[in-house]
Amino acid sequence: QVQLVESGGGLVQAGGPLRLSCAASGRTFSSYATGWFRQAPGKEREYVAGINWSGGTTFYADSVKGRFTISRDNAKNTVYLQMNRLKPEDTAVYSCAAARFGTPRREEYDYWGQGTQVTVSS
Repeated sequence: QVQLVESGGGLVQAGGPLRLSCAASGRTFSSYATGWFRQAPGKEREYVAGINWSGGTTFYADSVKGRFTISRDNAKNTVYLQMNRLKPEDTAVYSCAAARFGTPRREEYDYWGQGTQVTVSS
């Protein structure tokens, strides 16, 4: 069993940075791939970024490539999402999730956090 708790969301001006954290409990978290997803009002949840269990492989949606960086510290059971050059269209609830294998398919993820709100003002 893995429990995930996101933090770090908030209000930021366009162009600014924000770092999200996903803290996990459970001894097996380090064996899971982790993904960040986001859902804006009236839109479907979309994949943002993912990282494999070791942190050696990362994936990004085209919309955030070059601006967001995903990383993990397995000693701290935490995955991070560094978001730079934020845009108003990045406004959404951001959630982290854990899966046995890295994938952008949300239905493949076994565990989800509650999410944290990110609002980017123009």
